[in-house]
Amino acid sequence: MSTPWFRRLSEGLSRSRDRLGGQLNVLLRRGPDLDDQFWEDLEDTLIGADMGFTATNEIVTRLKRQAAERALPDAPAVVEALAEQIASEFPADAEDLLGVSPVTVLVVGVNGAGKTTTVGKLAKQAKELGRIVVLGSADTYRAAAVEQLDVWAERADVPVVRRERGADPAAVAFDTVVTAEEMSADLALIDTAGRLHTSADLMRELVKVKRVTENRSKPPVKTLLVLDATTGQNGLVQAREFGSALDVDGIILTKLDGTAKGGIAVAIARELQIPILRIGVGESIDDLKPFVAADFARALVSGE
Repeated sequence: MSTPWFRRLSEGLSRSRDRLGGQLNVLLRRGPDLDDQFWEDLEDTLIGADMGFTATNEIVTRLKRQAAERALPDAPAVVEALAEQIASEFPADAEDLLGVSPVTVLVVGVNGAGKTTTVGKLAKQAKELGRIVVLGSADTYRAAAVEQLDVWAERADVPVVRRERGADPAAVAFDTVVTAEEMSADLALIDTAGRLHTSADLMRELVKVKRVTENRSKPPVKTLLVLDATTGQNGLVQAREFGSALDVDGIILTKLDGTAKGGIAVAIARELQIPILRIGVGESIDDLKPFVAADFARALVSGE
């Protein structure tokens, strides 16, 4: 039975599903035969949906084996089994680090990915669950980021730690950890400045922020990477670079409702083995939810 969130997820993935479904329909119109051409076309279809070569190759290999072992009769039967195989590409039993208590979380990503909004939504959701939350405004370069975080902090009724514009982001992170400790907070969320993954200087600064945070924080420090799904394969490149520099613990994938490239979630999870912890399919607080692989795959392939 579909839940309200599944229906919202299905609506949010409609562009991606229409793109994938359209290609699958073309494939099915070729006929029911499971010949070499069918498998090649299926592989091209999944790569075209931004699932990446690694994930696509494994999905098609498993489907071939399944077709033989279960005697799947035709192409429609293979397509019906596709959602199950897509779901299996995601790391199983990933820890929800946002549920750990206490925990300090650094939120990183490129400009425009939705970091500050995501931090605000996470803070409000945690506060509604009765958790003690502190925000850190370590994006000291962009005045709009501070103002935006202030708005979310007011909505969530949580404090924000900040310094003057242009201050050392690592100092803000340090202050946030101290404040969280004084308040006996169980969740400290530190919003960092957006930076290009190709900028070595900015990435080194981010490494410094993480090092200072880890040295001061008694609770474990986790790093969350926020990715904009509309960037497609470029999001995979970003995840590689941030992961290499910072040992990313989890990913939040935003703006899935604005793209036909939802398959990128599969590529990121499979090729990097970094768990996707939350997905966003809209602007409201209720549009950011925990990631469930089976629901995502079902919404992507069939929407039912």
